[in-house]
Amino acid sequence: MTAQDDAPAVGQLDDPAIDPFAVAADAARHLAARTGVERHDVALVLGSGWAGAADLLGETVAQLPATDLPGFSAPAAVGHGGHLTSVRIEGSGKHALVIGARTHYYEGRGVRAVAHGVRVAAAAGASTVVLTNGCGGLEEEWAPGTPVLISDHINLTGRSPLEGATFVDLTDLYSSRLRDLAREVDPSLPEGVYVQFPGPHYETPAEVQMARRIGGHLVGMSTALEAIAARHAGLEVLGLSLVTNAAAGISPAPLSHEEVLEAGRAAGPRISRLLAQIVRRL
Repeated sequence: MTAQDDAPAVGQLDDPAIDPFAVAADAARHLAARTGVERHDVALVLGSGWAGAADLLGETVAQLPATDLPGFSAPAAVGHGGHLTSVRIEGSGKHALVIGARTHYYEGRGVRAVAHGVRVAAAAGASTVVLTNGCGGLEEEWAPGTPVLISDHINLTGRSPLEGATFVDLTDLYSSRLRDLAREVDPSLPEGVYVQFPGPHYETPAEVQMARRIGGHLVGMSTALEAIAARHAGLEVLGLSLVTNAAAGISPAPLSHEEVLEAGRAAGPRISRLLAQIVRRL
């Protein structure tokens, strides 16, 4: 029997009778068996433009389709991979789990599916997670291709990955310690507040102005729900956004997913080197 054979269907993650943490633990056991790595020390969720970092971290130990593990599904967004990769980080002896199978809230698979990747990372032994994304920028000086540290977020999805009377302090959700460490690698890194909208449509100019007025600097469709789940699971969180376009109304040009992908391709080598340098210090 393969890992996929006894994996629950993705839709079952939102079945109240299913324990999402048990599914995550099961996926972590399968991961260890398939990769031969008992513990992964750090996890990376690679969004648009960031995928090249995996090749720069060190030696790839194993790579497998995420759908081979319980609870995962194939990514719906163009530009996202569908694999989990185990990497031995150069010069450290530590292992990184690179998650290239992000589930977005707008896919309609439920919040548990969105949180599943970071919960598997925690179950696999990780103490730190790096969440990356491509996003719209609200600051005119942040040209497409600018990497930005996430200092905080505003969750406009109307949902939480936590269930019941589960109260988690999010005061330092995006670790100030890890942001300081990232600035040791690149002191020029700006930082800002990320606003997660539900998607999949892009924001209207009025919604972008609302995000700005409530304290946002970046807008996108991922990351915030994952970060909450990661903190609940005991992970220290570093968030990095790549500005792939000016948000609606900031630039007169219409928005398109092709623009996002092209900006990610153009910035990819530079930001991948940056991310690999940061991860080696974690």
